[in-house]
Amino acid sequence: MNLATESADYIGLANAPILWILAMAVMGVVVVQSLIYMTAVKKNAESAGMSQTEVRSAFRAGGVAAIGPSLSVVLVAIALLPLFGTPPVVVRVGLIGSAATEVASASLAAGTMGANLGDETFTRGVFIVALMAMSLSGAGWMISTLILTPIFKRSSHKLEKVNPALMSIIPGAALLAAFAALTFRELPKSPTHVIAVIVSAVVMSICLLLAKMLKLNWLKEWGLGFSLLIGLVAAYFAHYAGLGLPEA
Repeated sequence: MNLATESADYIGLANAPILWILAMAVMGVVVVQSLIYMTAVKKNAESAGMSQTEVRSAFRAGGVAAIGPSLSVVLVAIALLPLFGTPPVVVRVGLIGSAATEVASASLAAGTMGANLGDETFTRGVFIVALMAMSLSGAGWMISTLILTPIFKRSSHKLEKVNPALMSIIPGAALLAAFAALTFRELPKSPTHVIAVIVSAVVMSICLLLAKMLKLNWLKEWGLGFSLLIGLVAAYFAHYAGLGLPEA
């Protein structure tokens, strides 16, 4: 088999039935876990001082908040389908959610074999090595979570005994710091990024203010969705107004 034929044939391997079965099994586990967590939350809500109405509100808020990030993952996944095939993309990008990490892992693996992603050098053998590298990369995160979660849990129990108020502050502060780090990393890229951040922040602030003044609890849940959508629209017009990425 010559190089061109082997390169063209790797997509057939990438969509092999066994990979479809494994991909569906992995995503099935995710669905079952989600159902188990949702059921556990409903059963234990009262012990945490939450009513069933608050639980349903939290579920709705989480669902709305997931729309924006999910759409970005879907768009990236569609772009990667011709390169890696459907089952690997469903598992790797759909589960891990970081296209940059997955592509970087595959690119490094291909580079060790003198190949490049997407061209005639990306043969079946290179694809197998790249897929293994992507799997090992994701496994590292999962193994770290399995090891570190019990350690952090014991630490949190000790902190609760010393100062219970800290455990109500630390998770919120950590979440705020994570989103702030992601946001500030985007700002230097172009004026379009700055406009998207500012517009999204203003829209979210207005939604929260209106929700408080008019007692519209649903607006708190949908505020993130509105801010994401309007921020994207603002970024679109800003880009085509000549405020896009600077020329190299």
